[in-house]
This record gives sequence, structure tokens and C-alpha cells, in this order.
Amino acid sequence: MADATTAARARIDRALAELERKILDLKARPASAPPIPDDDLFAPRPEAARVAELEAAGREASQALARAAEAVREVLAETEGAV
Repeated sequence: MADATTAARARIDRALAELERKILDLKARPASAPPIPDDDLFAPRPEAARVAELEAAGREASQALARAAEAVREVLAETEGAV
């Protein structure tokens, strides 16, 4: 019985060491790094439709910001010309 307990404890110790190594590796990765495929096995995978919706919203927001920036540039140009 002691041999089985010792073997089980050794397996648990190895598993914990492996888990700690993976956690340290994940913490050391920059945020901009591509995700690891098995990064979070329990996280829900995004639906393709939702991803497309978010991408479209991002494009619309980018275009709106570009229009706003251009409007600010025009106002600044008019202000500089009036001085």
C-alpha cells in the first residue's frame, strides 16, 4: 500500500510541477502573442457570426473616427487660416 501511495504522490507532484511550469510560461508571454490552442479548455469558443459582427462594428468605428479626425483637421486648418 505504501508503494502505491508513494507512486500516486509522485504522479501528483509531477502534474503540479507541469502545471506550475505552464502557468509561468503563460504569465511570461506578451499579451500580443498568439493564443495557445489549449490555453483555456473550458472557455467558450466564439461563434463565427459574433466574430464577424464584432469585426464589422470595429470597421464602422474606425471609419467614424477617421471622419471625426478629418473634421478636426479641417477646423484646425480654418482656425489657423483665420489668425
